Amino acid sequence: MLHKNISYQNTNIHYSIYGSGKLVMLLHGFAEDSSIFDTQVNFLKENYLVIVPDLPGIGKSEIFKKENVLLTDYAEILKAIVDEEKIISFTLFGHSMGGYITLAYANKYAETLNAFGLLHSSAYADDEEKIATRKKSISFIDQNGTAAFLKTTIPNLFYDLDKNKDAVKTLIEKGNSFAPEVLIQQYNAMIARPDTTSILKTFKHPILFIIGEHDKAIPCEQGLQQSHLPQIAYVHMLRSTGHMGMIEEPDMVNKYLGEFLLYVVR
Repeated sequence: MLHKNISYQNTNIHYSIYGSGKLVMLLHGFAEDSSIFDTQVNFLKENYLVIVPDLPGIGKSEIFKKENVLLTDYAEILKAIVDEEKIISFTLFGHSMGGYITLAYANKYAETLNAFGLLHSSAYADDEEKIATRKKSISFIDQNGTAAFLKTTIPNLFYDLDKNKDAVKTLIEKGNSFAPEVLIQQYNAMIARPDTTSILKTFKHPILFIIGEHDKAIPCEQGLQQSHLPQIAYVHMLRSTGHMGMIEEPDMVNKYLGEFLLYVVR
């Protein structure tokens, strides 16, 4: 394992590299750090070179020192890593907000991707109800802090709370280290994102969809609707999962990622 840093727009960005082989990048979502993919990293590193970044303000990465951060800013960080590592072609998997950033990256740098995957994510822009919910969350974070916010939201991301109570506790404890302005910055970037379904339609390589049947954040109906848009799509439904398949059904997620990379990606 290697720990590396790059500077992007005067912001120090940390990422980790594991294994060797064809390149795979895993991108965490909102209020998460790269450790959300620990099980997948341990599985993939046996056969692939795996890069796992921490987004600004998360882990060892500094928060963006700019106003009005957009998902395209996060996508440019990925491109900076690609350039730093002299990457020609790779596969990008994004969870939740990481999937939104994956789509933003694919919109501008599709030629560097041999495939990508959306794990509990969506190409749709926020509707008015979702925007209102996010703005309420921003106000709650601003008034009550990160810890109180995560205690109310993280349990809702899981289907079986009894089975995953330790994971919920861990995510809340890790999230307590995130500064409120980091989560607010991420929320505002998600609110401002455009509809990106055109990317699903025009991307010429395979796209993987992993969907949670009980996902309250990205309803499974939404994921299934989008899965019909790409030219080449592979779709998997996790039957005992909410929004956190990497934790709730890690063996199935590993299986789907492994099969996609082995049999589909060229």
